[in-house]
Amino acid sequence: MDFKDYYSALGVSESASPEDIKKAYRKLARKFHPDVSKEEDATDKFKDVGEAYEVLKDPEKRAEYDQLRKYGAKDDGSFQPPPGWQSGSGFGGGGYTEADASQFSDFFEEIFGGGRRAGASSGPGFGGGGFRQSRKMRGEDVHARLALFLEEAFNGCDKQVSFTVHDADEHGRMVARQKTLKVKIPAGMRDGQHIRLRGQGAPGVSGGEPGDLFIEVELAPHPHFTVEGRNVLLTVPVAPWEAALGATITVPTMGGKVNVKVPQNTTSGRKLRLKGKGFPGKQPGDQIVILQVAMPEQHAPEAAQLYEQLAELEKNFNPRNKLHV
Repeated sequence: MDFKDYYSALGVSESASPEDIKKAYRKLARKFHPDVSKEEDATDKFKDVGEAYEVLKDPEKRAEYDQLRKYGAKDDGSFQPPPGWQSGSGFGGGGYTEADASQFSDFFEEIFGGGRRAGASSGPGFGGGGFRQSRKMRGEDVHARLALFLEEAFNGCDKQVSFTVHDADEHGRMVARQKTLKVKIPAGMRDGQHIRLRGQGAPGVSGGEPGDLFIEVELAPHPHFTVEGRNVLLTVPVAPWEAALGATITVPTMGGKVNVKVPQNTTSGRKLRLKGKGFPGKQPGDQIVILQVAMPEQHAPEAAQLYEQLAELEKNFNPRNKLHV
């Protein structure tokens, strides 16, 4: 028996949202409706689209189908029921009559038909008795994202993470449920890194081990610091006289304030490296201080006179000499 790929029938991905699935169905249903379509195979395509939407529009049916798709579909496109599955027993208890099911394919009949008929009994397995899985199967891994402030990632912290897993209820139907964990975030986590929590993913089937939870860290933008690898970058303004004469200034780091010596004749863009002041790790990063000469918004009259004297004393200096102007 050929396997029916309902996602391909609607032209959507496995991660498509319910709204995307609905939009795809409405578009294709209008396109292939026998009353308006001029294509020779419009009726068959219209049925395929309707059958696919019938399964994917319902979260529980979709979860059940995804499990079957994962374990029962072969690479050559054929369908081989997983070990222990009983033909015609279906996934769920109640909802479809024989008349309803007759409009669908043999694949749909085989999977959903018997278990959807009135009076069908339910039992263990996916969706109320059909997918009786005697072989242990590992649960699915779950992926979640966690946003952190830069200070939280630098110092480490405890955070709560909420995510959704699919599990079988007391009737064997696959249902989505919310799960919340308190997670310890180690110091030095960077943007895009993952934390793996073994056994905290979706429950296994028939006594199989649960999947894992993978948490991806996202760093929120900081008003002053930026991160490149394990290095922390900070732009620090300096006054013209500090740049010209040299000075010792105080700058912030992720670990606290430190004093930094500004060399004489410093120009904007000069970088100072603070060894080991970046993100912690086996090889801690550095903090890169980028100096930027800043001018006062207003000068005192005496200061303006001093600038005039300076301009006269340094009249042979051309800061645009490299531009040949």
